[in-house]
Amino acid sequence: MVTDSEVLAFFRGELGLMVTFTFKPIPIELDTPLQGYAEWDELPYAIEDFGEKFHVDISVIDFGAYYPWKRESVYRKWFTKEPVVQTSEPLTIRMFAESARTGYWLYARMP
Repeated sequence: MVTDSEVLAFFRGELGLMVTFTFKPIPIELDTPLQGYAEWDELPYAIEDFGEKFHVDISVIDFGAYYPWKRESVYRKWFTKEPVVQTSEPLTIRMFAESARTGYWLYARMP
């Protein structure tokens, strides 16, 4: 059975490490929204590799449910305390881990 830590380790190996202004590493966690962590040019490749490694059909993922995603500017916290309001659902590693255990994407939208 696939564990959360296996899937987390997989994505940590696939995605680049995010750092702060002072180069302090920001490790990705199970509930970190992938849209805000990874660049769009690397995320599809990681998801494709995930599907192959864990035998999950990723073709049913509706990216329209997860994008657009508003990225928070580094300077935003200096001007406002209001959180960024997202209109899309977060795409998290926990979702991938749960899907890997079942063998199919659990979060497919029904028409």
